[in-house]
Amino acid sequence: MIVPALITNSQKELDSMIDKVKDYVKRVQLDLMDGKFVPTKSLMFDLKLKPSVKYEAHLMVEKSEEWIKKNIEKADIFLPHFETVKNPNEIIAFVKSKNKKIGFAINPKTPISDIAPYLDKLDMVLIMTVDPGFYGSKFIPGVLPKIKELRTLKPNLDIEVDGGIAPGTIELVKEAGANIFDSGSFIFKSSNPKQAIEKLKELSR
Repeated sequence: MIVPALITNSQKELDSMIDKVKDYVKRVQLDLMDGKFVPTKSLMFDLKLKPSVKYEAHLMVEKSEEWIKKNIEKADIFLPHFETVKNPNEIIAFVKSKNKKIGFAINPKTPISDIAPYLDKLDMVLIMTVDPGFYGSKFIPGVLPKIKELRTLKPNLDIEVDGGIAPGTIELVKEAGANIFDSGSFIFKSSNPKQAIEKLKELSR
């Protein structure tokens, strides 16, 4: 699955970005950034979301659990960064009690062993293949063994990757074991987002 990743600070631009891709994908990723956990800000306003696609909230924010509890109706899938989560079992149970899905996102330097105790309860894991916070960050090949490790550990788990995903890297993460691919700059900096999405779909088959 290809999931366009949205970074913006305005409702108008958010609506425009969703309109560009909604006919070609099943869901989009909301990249929420607070300027604290990562140096940049994105989507830190009261989001108004059209029901034209499913939404996953990738929470690059210090108070991820607090955001989830306040905004549980706004997304279908919640992906807080494990590095920010104070009560993993509690937030997993809360999201599941609302019939939503949850996974943990982890930074390139966070080992799989940190999240291993929770894998049986998670719907997915998002592995960052860049240091988070910007469109167009450089892909880190050193993350590939982590994807392989997680796929070996959990053969049926959805493994999502985010960061620098474009032709040339999507093949690498797919071979390592990922099956969901987030892409921001390759899609939205393209003159034809539909063609960009189709290209990624072709390379991920």
